[in-house]
Amino acid sequence: MANGSENSERDPFVDPPAAATSEQASGDATATLACGRDVALTLGKEGLIIIETVPTRSISYFHILWAEQDDSDIFIHYAQAKSSSVLRAATLSYPLEKPSSTDVQPWIERLLDRAYGSAQRRKRIKVLVNPFGGKGGAARYYTRDIEPIFAAARCEIDVERTQFSGHAVELAEQLDPDKWDVVACCSGDGVPHEVFNGLAKQKDARKALRQIAVAQMPCGSGNAMSINLNGTTSCSVAAVCVVKGLRRPLDLVSITQGDKRFFSFLSQSVGIVAESDLGTDHLRWMGDFRFTWGFLVRLLGKTVYPCDIAVAIEIADKAAIRDAYHRGIEEAAAHLPANQINNDNLLENGHVAGAEDETDLPPLRYGTIKDPLPEGWTLVPHDTIGNFFAGNMAYMAADANFFSASLPSDGYLDLIRIDGLIKRRLALQMLTAVESGKLFGMDAVDYTKISGYRIIPKSREDGYISIDGERVPFEQYQAEVHKGLGTVLMRDGRRY
Repeated sequence: MANGSENSERDPFVDPPAAATSEQASGDATATLACGRDVALTLGKEGLIIIETVPTRSISYFHILWAEQDDSDIFIHYAQAKSSSVLRAATLSYPLEKPSSTDVQPWIERLLDRAYGSAQRRKRIKVLVNPFGGKGGAARYYTRDIEPIFAAARCEIDVERTQFSGHAVELAEQLDPDKWDVVACCSGDGVPHEVFNGLAKQKDARKALRQIAVAQMPCGSGNAMSINLNGTTSCSVAAVCVVKGLRRPLDLVSITQGDKRFFSFLSQSVGIVAESDLGTDHLRWMGDFRFTWGFLVRLLGKTVYPCDIAVAIEIADKAAIRDAYHRGIEEAAAHLPANQINNDNLLENGHVAGAEDETDLPPLRYGTIKDPLPEGWTLVPHDTIGNFFAGNMAYMAADANFFSASLPSDGYLDLIRIDGLIKRRLALQMLTAVESGKLFGMDAVDYTKISGYRIIPKSREDGYISIDGERVPFEQYQAEVHKGLGTVLMRDGRRY
């Protein structure tokens, strides 16, 4: 898992050891279900233990998708590991020794309780497939890697293909929040961006954003959402993570530019990062490496992007940021068993208290880009800045950890500013630090927690501004964070 826990976590591709994990050893006879042909199914500590005449095997609870019985047999549907990054839906069936026994259904229920914990079972999933994203393989990935796992988990599925840029906005705006639990986007990060904005256009926007969780199945060239929430770029692993995913609140960011207000869930950038992404679109054949290549070229070239910036800084000191991060992790972990995150004024479902009765989008505390500069803000010239990059997720790609201290719902954006006139040796060190997640600790990196900002590009008539990897007009804009406004599914729930 990306940014893994200090506590050891079992590799989801390795089944737990069968020996000495059975509850049966502690005298719990109801943990074992007797089947024909000398087969016994036992609920172990970390997985289902299958005792046969052949060597005993086990299946981790993470991999268990569903279980059911018919008149004579029991069926166990699970995700079978074919490699370190590929899971395939599979089924085991065994004749029941006593098919009519009243012990069978309670045993199945106990198995599913362990397999799902506090995660919702049989999620109702609206699937959006973008056939144009990345290398154009989303439809194939869905059919081969994703749909069989959703079906094995007995999810309710409805599939629709997006037809054009912005189509997902229209589809999400029309979704019934009472009918669907999840929108699963078979795409890169662009379709989730559209879905959040479509949900925000609904008449009861708060309800839509609260009830419908947005998930990304990594079928595009940019799969940051899946990397952050589930630690994977594998479509099949992401499918299991969605099936088992815990509902968690996610900060969204209002962007006002011109007369428009829209939302960002991932990042906003002006400078090196924006050009490394949008300016390398012709290099999509390189995969994630195109981002690294673009970043390296511009760092070594000492490219600068002059602008005036005003920022609402909430935590400026790196030591204080580190403390706030660890405090947020501990608070979230303390409430995970009850499926709650209880930071500040959050309700048990993770959303901001008082918002349950509201239908409109939250008001803008700092106004829009057209309003006077908010009180206490000061525009500061940055004539040699090389990168202005704000985000509320840690990873921008599988090997690009920019925001090590970011949390899903702390109410802040993490902001990185880098002077464009750094020496080449330091530029190369920064590139390595991004890949290793050590950028935060570098003295040359200005890292702060903020609640809003205004940025005004200057000295250029055209350039790149990236919002969630999407290009927007090269003109001034203002951003403001809304704590816990959106909803996602996370495997961990505490951190990215």
